Amino acid sequence: MSYWLLKSEPSELSISDLAGRPARTESWDGVRNYQARNILRDGMRVSDLAFFYHSSCAEPGIVGIVQVASAAYPDPTQFQADHKHYDPDSKPADPRWWLVDVQLVRKLKRTISLTELKGHPELAAMPLLRKGNRLSVMPVSAAEWDCILRLE
Repeated sequence: MSYWLLKSEPSELSISDLAGRPARTESWDGVRNYQARNILRDGMRVSDLAFFYHSSCAEPGIVGIVQVASAAYPDPTQFQADHKHYDPDSKPADPRWWLVDVQLVRKLKRTISLTELKGHPELAAMPLLRKGNRLSVMPVSAAEWDCILRLE
């Protein structure tokens, strides 16, 4: 089992939106960063767990837990000319962008804010807390996972 953190702007997909989806499942589409794509495509496995993180909002922080519900597959939005995630250079025979489906496990009892996370020295190595890291998909170590769950 591996652990991850997935960032989403609540205006795009919030934890409440996910809770309202059929089977509480949604495609994690729109990733357009090669490093994040590689994690989705090559690193994530069905049943892995991830923190759901609200970004670019009044209180950025971890708001829930999701489970990877599918193996990686090509993101269909890359081929849709009228879609905001369209990529004219990506071809169906050689897709550039990949996604996984995620399913809500549970909302956290409270938001664990970015500010709070930064206050714990044992989390200092987390990619989320490194200066300049803007990835929307990143690994979380087992020790970091356990530490964050204790904060809830």
